[in-house]
Amino acid sequence: MVEHKIDNEIDITKEICPMTFVKTKLKLETMSRGQVLEVTLREGEPLINVPKSVEEDGHKILDLRQEGDIYKLLIERN
Repeated sequence: MVEHKIDNEIDITKEICPMTFVKTKLKLETMSRGQVLEVTLREGEPLINVPKSVEEDGHKILDLRQEGDIYKLLIERN
């Protein structure tokens, strides 16, 4: 597994769609190109919609891993 330097992080485990993606998008907008955001999210709609929407916005998914009942998504800002 490749280790990535995490520049920023956000926890959206208490949010519901569409706020999960909105909060992720707003956080990415505060970051510079090439920086990495770690998003903590739950399964279901957030796990399906956030990675898909982030890629549609042109960002790169670096990693998605499960840690118990939560997931960690690493996104490289485009």
